[in-house]
Amino acid sequence: MSPAVLRVSGCGQWGPKNWMPLLRSPKLRARSAVSSLPTRTAATLRLEPAGRSLWDEPLRISVGGLAPRQPVTLRAALRDEKGALFRAHARYLADPAGRLDLERAPALGGSFAGLEPMGLLWALQPDQPLQRLVKRDVRTPFALELEVLDGHDPERGRLLGRAVHERHFLGPGVRREPVRAGRVRATLFLPPGPGPFPGIVDIFGAGGGLPEYRASLLAGKGFAVMALAYYNYDDLPKSMETLDLEYFEEAVNYLLSRPQVKGPGVGLLGISKGGDLCLSMASFLKGITATVTINGSLVNVGGSLHYKGKTLAPVGFDLKRVKVTQDGSVDILEVLNSLWEETEQRSIIPVEQAESAFLFLVGQDDRNWKSELYAEEASKRLQAHGKEKPQIIYYPGAGHYIEPPYFPLCRASLHTLVGRAVVWGGEPRAHAMAQVDAWKQLQSFFHKHLGGGKETLFAKL
Repeated sequence: MSPAVLRVSGCGQWGPKNWMPLLRSPKLRARSAVSSLPTRTAATLRLEPAGRSLWDEPLRISVGGLAPRQPVTLRAALRDEKGALFRAHARYLADPAGRLDLERAPALGGSFAGLEPMGLLWALQPDQPLQRLVKRDVRTPFALELEVLDGHDPERGRLLGRAVHERHFLGPGVRREPVRAGRVRATLFLPPGPGPFPGIVDIFGAGGGLPEYRASLLAGKGFAVMALAYYNYDDLPKSMETLDLEYFEEAVNYLLSRPQVKGPGVGLLGISKGGDLCLSMASFLKGITATVTINGSLVNVGGSLHYKGKTLAPVGFDLKRVKVTQDGSVDILEVLNSLWEETEQRSIIPVEQAESAFLFLVGQDDRNWKSELYAEEASKRLQAHGKEKPQIIYYPGAGHYIEPPYFPLCRASLHTLVGRAVVWGGEPRAHAMAQVDAWKQLQSFFHKHLGGGKETLFAKL
């Protein structure tokens, strides 16, 4: 695919007024990738792939037409569907030929430093604090605006070039089907072709609703993925004070009933509260072959879980153990009661009953709860009962929200259950690298255990 070459120029000073078009509209200037301002100097901003790409796809960014060793600043911005603006910038020097390739040139400072070809995405931070970048409607892309400025002042440098690049969440031929079957409320994403494909149920955390962005991207890798809502969506319960595992069983059976889904079992993918739900599903339900938890818990959290007369009580907690950070957010790492307290034994998920293979993805700077401890204790319990040792991958410097690649680290945001802003942990670069690796690892795990064979890669946008 040929790269996009955008010849742009400009001569004004960069300042707050230049941001006003972004601030006025939820959409960036998706139709104005070229500036026609007169200037003495022209530059070319080159993007590969051209014009549009998938969110989890690397984007090669380069600039030509610069003076030898010219100092420039590259700046990125995008706005989410609720209007929150996210920005990042980095300072560079052109090479002796007047070219700049982010795969070869290290950033000299700014939002990040060093050789980071995708740093302008993973380093994006919100203008307003406590905002987390999420994709709410996968049918539309994010518009990423990139700008090249003369010099190393990100606020006053002369504009040399601008381009808008679309980052999509639905790959070519991926089908999106809303699901209302019995009690099940979900969205099914199917790869192109008749299948059958390995099936996965995708479950998010305590925020509720129906996030679809991870499922839509994963479907482009050859999986039939059902993003499953379980509370605070449509006619489902408004809270998770009481959850019935029969609902999740109905969802698994529905997915297996689809002719496009390869049996005899399905995979489970869950993050945070979704992680402990996946462990409970694997422990009690039939038809679960492979389970991936991302910073999940080994105890039932948030509300009681019922299944055929059995109940997992929610683990206890003590708000006196909350720590307030310097910026007024709270650290809740120590809030949940210990696994080994006698009163909490009724909350431990009996993973030793499961017949599934397990992969635990663990951020070692997770400040939500002790996900590393939970993964290791689950491993001990499985092995003590003669089960296969699960795979645990540790990511030093990674926080709680390990997302698909290139989502920026969310340092702090509102916690639904706590009702206050909490810190999630993580160092931006280490977290970004963890997300790239975790995305590859979970795909390989599912292909191995769900009989999908080698990874299927579909055409890029």
